[in-house]
Amino acid sequence: MQPLIQKIHIEQDSSFACRTYRTPNFETNWHMHEECELILITEGNGTALIGDYVGNYNTGDIFFLSGNLPHWFRKAHHKMIGSAIVVHFTKQFWGETFLALPEIKSINQLLTSPNNGIQLQKNLRTKIAKDLIMLEKLSGFNSITQLLQTLQSISTSKEISVITANFSLTSSSKENSVIEKVFEYSLKNYLKHITLEEIAALAEMSIPTFCRFFKKNIKKSYFDFLQELRIGHACKLLQASNDNIIDICYNSGYNSWAHFSKQFKKVKQVTPSQYRKQFKPIS
Repeated sequence: MQPLIQKIHIEQDSSFACRTYRTPNFETNWHMHEECELILITEGNGTALIGDYVGNYNTGDIFFLSGNLPHWFRKAHHKMIGSAIVVHFTKQFWGETFLALPEIKSINQLLTSPNNGIQLQKNLRTKIAKDLIMLEKLSGFNSITQLLQTLQSISTSKEISVITANFSLTSSSKENSVIEKVFEYSLKNYLKHITLEEIAALAEMSIPTFCRFFKKNIKKSYFDFLQELRIGHACKLLQASNDNIIDICYNSGYNSWAHFSKQFKKVKQVTPSQYRKQFKPIS
């Protein structure tokens, strides 16, 4: 599957782009571009699809994506305002000689790492958010030094989570509309019962063909993908509500508490109650 190839506009007097994308310019379906991307979500929330990663995104979240990594930040509701400060730059604009300097070693490792999707955490996220807000206001030499400092901070910090690694594409461009149709349908209906027969028919494929198609492109089975959508929804409810965990189970597309609990721990490495405690203030 070849996602939409997005062409990033960079001004003639600049080596990279840093600008705010706000609804309706925020909305771009499953796509990719050769430029690396550093994105700070400034408004909205929803589901992040990044390579083979499926997870929630919220205002204040920051992601670093390597070039040619397909992604889609899909809003939780189509009427919601989505906005982000986004930095786009190619790995090549620095020049190979510059990136080979020993002082730039950590940045070079960040740009060439097989960990092609990371999410910033804790104090690093707070610091980089301020850096990106400042970066958007700068130009010329000051913008280059600010970007360098920002990447240096990210590349030397341990406050990051690798969300996708070694992701690569293997299919042709004509399959893009199929995978996007599957994503769109799944994101609208994942709280309902979805069968393989149903989703394969949507893709106009037999069940075995669809299963191979999805696994080849998204690097996981369709039901693993569906499971991550449902667990992500449960996580939002656990964080934002005081609903009973049993009710959250049934409101997240599951019909069995035992199955929900097992799948939640598989995805999040903690139980639902342990996950909720992480977001409750200590009294």
